[in-house]
Amino acid sequence: MSDATYAMLESNIKDYIDDSEAIDQIKAAYDFALAHHEGQMRKSGDAYISHPLHVAIILAEYQTDPTTIMAGLLHDCIEDTSASYEDIEARFGEEVALLTEGVTKLGQYKFKGVDDAEEEKQTMQAKNYQKMLLAMSKDIRVIIVKLADRLHNMRTLGSLPEAKQERIAKETLDIFAPLAHRLGMYILKAELEDTSFKYLNPPQYRLIAQMISDTRENREEDLSLMRTNLEYLLGEHDFDYNVKGRIKNIYSVYKKMQARNKDFDDIFDLLALRIIVPTVEACYRAIGVIHSKWTPIPNRFKDYIAMPKPNLYQSLHTSVIANGKVYEIQIRTKEMDHIAEYGIAAHWSYKQNKGKVPMTEMVSKKLKWYGDLIRFTEESESDADVLDLLRDDILHSNVYVFTPQGDIIDLPKGATPLDFAFRIHTEVGIKTVGAIVNGKIVPLEYELVTGDIVKIKTSQNSFGPNDNWLKIVKTSNAKSKIKNYLNKQRRDVLVDMGKEEFQKAIEHRNVDIKVTDEACFKEFQHKGIKTVEDLYYEIGKNTITATTALNALIGEEKVKDEALMEAINRKERKATSGDSNIVIEGIDNPAIKLSNCCTPIPGDRITGYVSKGSGIAVHRTRCNNLQNLDDSRTISVEWGGAREQIYDVNVKIIVQNRDNILADIINSVTQHTAKVNQVAANTNKRGEGVIKLKVGVRDKIELENVMRNVNKISDVISIERLMK
Repeated sequence: MSDATYAMLESNIKDYIDDSEAIDQIKAAYDFALAHHEGQMRKSGDAYISHPLHVAIILAEYQTDPTTIMAGLLHDCIEDTSASYEDIEARFGEEVALLTEGVTKLGQYKFKGVDDAEEEKQTMQAKNYQKMLLAMSKDIRVIIVKLADRLHNMRTLGSLPEAKQERIAKETLDIFAPLAHRLGMYILKAELEDTSFKYLNPPQYRLIAQMISDTRENREEDLSLMRTNLEYLLGEHDFDYNVKGRIKNIYSVYKKMQARNKDFDDIFDLLALRIIVPTVEACYRAIGVIHSKWTPIPNRFKDYIAMPKPNLYQSLHTSVIANGKVYEIQIRTKEMDHIAEYGIAAHWSYKQNKGKVPMTEMVSKKLKWYGDLIRFTEESESDADVLDLLRDDILHSNVYVFTPQGDIIDLPKGATPLDFAFRIHTEVGIKTVGAIVNGKIVPLEYELVTGDIVKIKTSQNSFGPNDNWLKIVKTSNAKSKIKNYLNKQRRDVLVDMGKEEFQKAIEHRNVDIKVTDEACFKEFQHKGIKTVEDLYYEIGKNTITATTALNALIGEEKVKDEALMEAINRKERKATSGDSNIVIEGIDNPAIKLSNCCTPIPGDRITGYVSKGSGIAVHRTRCNNLQNLDDSRTISVEWGGAREQIYDVNVKIIVQNRDNILADIINSVTQHTAKVNQVAANTNKRGEGVIKLKVGVRDKIELENVMRNVNKISDVISIERLMK
């Protein structure tokens, strides 16, 4: 429809807007856009004004308010013309300007394919998702205008290069069609899906379209007969009714064939019958009459009136066998039918609302997922989490379960009671100790299905999340909250360890120092350290030594690479700080760090490497990383005589899975003087248990004793020391 005119838009808006001043403002917005886009052309060859005009016409079909239609007309002015935000605000007011600016910014975010594995691009995409969510949270009309904008762009996609067609079509299928679905805008969603599918998979699109066309006549004959029978039955029972058919969109047929591994002929709801009745009571009465006449197919009856979908969709669904064929029948009221096609727009149409309630406020009350989306976005600590949250948790939730109070919680397929708990509230998730589904105790791994009633058992004495919970949960929201909890717990432990090491360094040097946040920020901001706690955390992680930190804070001059090498070459034998228990030939108190890549301990053969700007890194002599470094910067180093220091070593143990084997291993390690500082466990492809321990030992002899004792435990297959 490239020949759109303002008269067409005016005809549509006059169907539901009778405010002459509002209509004059819409005309003024059109004139403003026309003047500022003058001379600009689209790739299709049409005058540029045709695009915002089509967007406005689409918005008028949904009976949106005048502000939204004006934003549709003006949405490209700020980015593509000389018009500024201030110009639009001065002419049309702040509300129109803010909405126009929101749509403009949203249009600047380019969403790459969700399969793109490059970290930088993923991060940018996550930020774009987050910005989109923030724009939506401020005014839901931003995304409504954007959906109308995208719909018209998809209608004219053929004029763009093939590579751009595929990128835009994939973005539409991944992001905008699911958003339209979540807003209940079925007609718009179906067109976005089918048009995207046409560009992404032309052969399948043409094949399914042809099969629908080839079988249409036979199916319509069957439906005509069934429709006649339904009308007779409903008339016989004095119903006020309207019966009509519905053609399933092409992409929906494709998805159903893929998901259920079915042939085209096995998809029996391509053309469904829809019965429209005046009241909810009539809906239930009609389903009873139909089931008394024809045999319903088990497990195909769904009551979306009592349990509406999160996008507000309501209807009764059933499939019956009649005349030797299967028919899908939907029963709903006229209002439900309008919502099924136009979604949330049916609730906030200007004709009904007259601007009395702000659109975003109305939508957040109607759509629980929208309120959750805003809350989850505010709680998220990671841009990447936002990407997963929108794509996995929000756009593709299709399992609907109940709280004991009857509230509906929507979750993605495969979600567990733990996902449910974290969706209710973070604290509920953290304190979860068990779950009851439909009155029965179930394991936390239980896979929820639509209709389940879920009750979470909590306890103040709960041990809280552990690494295994990350394997149980399905939702990005739950994974993010569990990771945050575990990181905080581990941070607390590492902070304590770092503080203890730092205090030992102070005692060893016999200095009097008061450490402040300001001093830490000044000396270590280049390492991301802002507070004393941050410093202790980094020392605990062994990314900075206590000696190095202390030297910096007391103002001791740092040793330059050249001076360090020169001193070493003088062969003056000096012992370093007891923190590392390393002896070198050279200068007193250089910064020394035991390399994390190979975790050397007393008894290992070791070699030093003079790092640029970081002092000396000590590696195990057979460390692979050391072999790739500059030989001219390697130096001889030795272990000192002290044995009071504890060194972390990583070991991997392969076991036959059985009860209590992990407890047996930990008891074996700790029965002497070694410590277990960290545990991780999973299962390999052969079904064997893989346990990784971070063990604290004094030297290689103690480590070998630990490994020998563990190897004696029943069902331990092997144990090895890891380089890292």
